[in-house]
This record gives sequence, C-alpha cells and structure tokens, in this order.
Amino acid sequence: MAKVKAKEIGMKPVLIYTTLLNAGSSCLWPLTTMYMHDYLHRSLTESGLILFIMSLFMIAGNYTGGYLFDHWSAYKTALISILISTVSIIALTFLHSWPYFAILLIIHGFGDGVSLTLINSYASTIKSKSPRYVFNTLYVGLNIGVVIGTAMVGYLLKFGVTTVFAVTAAFYLVLLVMAIKLFDIDFSEYDYNRQVKSSDSSDFHSLKLLLAICFLIFSIYLSYAIWESVMPIHMTQLGMSFEQYSTIWTVNGLMIVFGQSLVSKIGRRFEISKQVSFGVFLFAVSFLFLVFDHEYSTFILTIIFLTVGEMIGLPDLPAWIDSLASDSQKGMYQAFFSISMSLGRAVGPLYAGAFVEYFNYNSLFIFSFALIMVAIMLVLIRNHYLKQSK
Repeated sequence: MAKVKAKEIGMKPVLIYTTLLNAGSSCLWPLTTMYMHDYLHRSLTESGLILFIMSLFMIAGNYTGGYLFDHWSAYKTALISILISTVSIIALTFLHSWPYFAILLIIHGFGDGVSLTLINSYASTIKSKSPRYVFNTLYVGLNIGVVIGTAMVGYLLKFGVTTVFAVTAAFYLVLLVMAIKLFDIDFSEYDYNRQVKSSDSSDFHSLKLLLAICFLIFSIYLSYAIWESVMPIHMTQLGMSFEQYSTIWTVNGLMIVFGQSLVSKIGRRFEISKQVSFGVFLFAVSFLFLVFDHEYSTFILTIIFLTVGEMIGLPDLPAWIDSLASDSQKGMYQAFFSISMSLGRAVGPLYAGAFVEYFNYNSLFIFSFALIMVAIMLVLIRNHYLKQSK
C-alpha cells in the first residue's frame, strides 16, 4: 500500500533540522581561518578569499534552493542539497590538506546555502501555526545550533581536526535521514499558480517593500559582522582577553535561547512593522554605545542591549517577507531573505576591516548606526505606501 504523504511538515522536525544544520555549519566558520593559517600555512588573505568564495557559493545556493522549491520538487531539492553537504563534510574528514580543504569547503557552502533557504521555505508552508510563531521558533533553533556548534568546535579541536569533521559529519548524516523520512510533503493543496489578488499598484509597492526589507537585512548582518571580525581585536587592544570576548557570545546565545519565547509572545500583540522597527532601532543604537565602551562590563551591557533589540526585531523579518508572498513565491521570497543575510555576512568582515584601517573604530560604529537607521526609514516609507495602495 502506498504511503500517505503528510499535508504539512511539523514544527518539531523544522526546529530540530534548523538546530542541527546551524550546529554543523557553526563548527566550520570559526575553524576555517585558524586551520588554514596555522595548520595549512596559508596567508590570512588566502583564508579570507576562500571564506568569501564560500559565501558567494552559499548565496548561489540560497537562490537555487528558493527557485527549485517553487518550480521543481521541494523534496528532491532537500535530499540533493543535504547530500552535497554530507558528502563534502565526510570527504573533509579524510581530505583536509591543501587545496582539497578549500574546494570541499566551497562545495559544502553551496549545499548549506540551498538547505538554509529550503528549511525557511518549508516553514513558510506551515498553516497550523502563525508565521510569526513559526519563524520565532526557527530563530531559537538557529541560535541553539550556533551555541552548540561554536562550543563543540573549541572542545573537539583538542582531539584533532579529523575529530571535528567526523562529529560534524554525524550531524549531517542525521539531517540526511530526517530529510528522507520527513520532508516528502504533499503540497497538492498549494496552488502554485495562485497569485495574491491585488492591484498593479499594490504589487509594485509590495516589491519595493521587499527590496527595502532586504536592504535592512543586509545592513543588519553587515553591521553584525563587526562583532565577529574586528571586535576581538578591538577588545584585546583595550586589555581584555579572548576568553572574555568569547563569553560575550555565550551571553548573547543564552539570552536568545531562554528569552526569545517570552519576547515573541509579547511581540505578537503588536503589528509586525512596528515590532521589527522598534527592535532594529534598539539594535542600531547599541553600535553608538560602542563608541563609549572601554571596560569589559560596558561591553557586556552593550551586547545585552543589542541582544534585546535582536530578539524583538530580527526573528519576524522572514515572517514579514512571507506575508508579502503568494503561494507561488514562497521559496523565492525566502531566498531573498537568505541572500540578503549571506551577502551581509560575506561583505561585513571586509567592510569592518577597511573602515578601521582607513578611519577608526568609532567611525565604523557611527556609520553602522546611521546605515541601519536609513534602512529602517526606507522600510517604513515603503510600508506606508503599500498600505495606501490597498
């Protein structure tokens, strides 16, 4: 007897999949530069170039995942993408000399890029929960994964890089099994030819709002990269240890894991545009605080303030984008979200480094605040015009 397909993917599989996917990818990011420089004896420029190329392939994967979700088979795309990531990470366990390490890392970035867009696209089809609940839950899973991955790589590296890749490969094998068993969903009730009934004017303003939100997402993650790239150097120059810098991410991750559900419950009482704008405003203001931070305690207070803004404003961005999409655009609109985020992360370290080299840290912090504020204003203006067109 033929197996009856589920009409909708469950929240638990989506949450677990997001957590494991981000735990696996988070093992590789902090390891790459250090491994290439200290073990493979490549220059920092080469390391940065490989990370940048990996980011570009991840962006290509983001787009591919969204397109294939809408125009081909979500299930087959999910299997192929996670298979690419799994095979490449298993290969890295045995082939991590130069140039195999770089080649396999880039291939892995493409597979992860497809998977990251796909899991958001699958989540966008869940009808039993509100989109804001779904994407807030995904955000918690993402951060749990980052906490697990970054903590795990620091511990496992003591046993050698082969151990890191082997354990990470185990994560991806679990993801592959999950994709095979749980992702074959019957989307027949979805009308992929149906478009949201709206005027040409409304369609025009919806697209403008989508692009403005994407610019906001890019600005956020471009600025967020400051904390991941130049901030450890800045803090150590002020006399703080790398361990103290690492603790900041522990504070950030734990706040999100334990506080996001409460924040999301309160936030759902407000209009999504107001909640996002208020949260991102707090996030932006935290960069002004960095101008005056010279003690470790003040950096801790700043990351707490930034994290509160992050919890309020960032998780609902994919839900807002999803609200603009028709059934036939779910995958592509989530691809826009993933691409904007990946592009910000890719350009961010270069942007931060160049700003510090040619100007100074304070100029970087002030410009980042101004950039995000400009992006917020553009989003609010486009949202106002969209409301008027309906």
